[in-house]
Amino acid sequence: MTGPVVVLVGPMGVGKSTVGAILAERLGVTCRDTDQDIVEQAGKPISEIFLDEGEPHFRELERAAVRRALAEHTGVLALGGGAVLAEETRELLAGHPVVFLEMGVTEAVKRVGLDAPRPLLVINPRQQWRKLMEERRPLYTEVARAVVSTEDRTPDEVADEILAALQPPSTQPEKQQ
Repeated sequence: MTGPVVVLVGPMGVGKSTVGAILAERLGVTCRDTDQDIVEQAGKPISEIFLDEGEPHFRELERAAVRRALAEHTGVLALGGGAVLAEETRELLAGHPVVFLEMGVTEAVKRVGLDAPRPLLVINPRQQWRKLMEERRPLYTEVARAVVSTEDRTPDEVADEILAALQPPSTQPEKQQ
């Protein structure tokens, strides 16, 4: 199967773009972020798309951006936090090397902040984030070949674990007893 060498999924603020850039550099490929594709296509930030056209329109743009990126991109691909909500997207991800980057709510609040322009976290960010994760965690794990925590780890440490997780079993070093 052609397509990305790795696809990163997970909640907003988990570090998909940062870790993606490190992975791309290490693998000698480019990194693409579907949220950035949407911003470039729409000519405005995602928060404005939500306000001006609504979430359904944004999700339509997101599905199209993911479809295009999976077909065209051969490097590291970072998907927006809600991309896995679409059944079409989950089906397209089948067979791709997908890694779910996860973190807990305390870490999310530290990273995302309470005043960041995140349209889905405007009211009661902690509660909203928990609700989003209850809905999305099963979908992230459904599409993922590996799950990697970003809690209390540097982006380089996360990238190391992703690279190790994606190696075929025969090339992984044996554990010492």
